[in-house]
Amino acid sequence: MNLKHFDPSEFNCQVTGTNNMEKDFLEKLDELREACGFPFTITSGYRHPTEHPIEAKKDVPGTHAQGIAADIKITNAVFRLKIVTEAIRLGFTGGARLFRKDGRVERGVWVSFHDYQRVSTPDRASDRG
Repeated sequence: MNLKHFDPSEFNCQVTGTNNMEKDFLEKLDELREACGFPFTITSGYRHPTEHPIEAKKDVPGTHAQGIAADIKITNAVFRLKIVTEAIRLGFTGGARLFRKDGRVERGVWVSFHDYQRVSTPDRASDRG
């Protein structure tokens, strides 16, 4: 896999260091980064389905555990709008979830895109381990 704007290690699980990100998702995210024209800081990529505390609480592993989601730190509304606009243009079928750390906008906004067409069935997700 040849990514222009990311090192695959940026998406490693923050608990285990493992990385089972889907190649096509990373390539699509790289294309989004190119279209936006500014750097992305990845705050969360792959999450181990049983070891990561967020995923371990779930009955079925989420999109991060399936390798098809990433959280991107955004520090201003202009960049947020650009990412959402370009994601829609590029055919991302998921959405954006906005979080405010400590209840303050100035602390940053996180945007997470999920390619829902690629969401795995529980059987496939359990095969990934």
